[in-house]
Amino acid sequence: MYKLVILVEAQDNWDHFEEHWPEFLHLVETLPGLSREATSRVDVFLYGSMPYVHMHELFFATRAEAEKALASPNGQAAGALLQQISNGKMTLFFADHREDDLVNIRKHKQADDGVG
Repeated sequence: MYKLVILVEAQDNWDHFEEHWPEFLHLVETLPGLSREATSRVDVFLYGSMPYVHMHELFFATRAEAEKALASPNGQAAGALLQQISNGKMTLFFADHREDDLVNIRKHKQADDGVG
């Protein structure tokens, strides 16, 4: 699975960002190949200093599908809107996303510990 990660920095006018965020979501939710999306709002930093307070992830089967979605008319419109509502205070990157189930993790831990 491949994802586009959008990290948004604190905004001078957060109300403006929040007012237009649903418009952005409406655009990205129509992207071809989108299989899932997730939004996280950072409320506590445990270590280090990051300027990001908002994270949004768009999931696709492959990087090619993600690139095709961004190049689509709604992808271009979403990108332009995101630039406008965040005043460019954001970071975007692609990531190869992998997950494992806790049951599988525990099984491998037991094997490493010589149990089971």
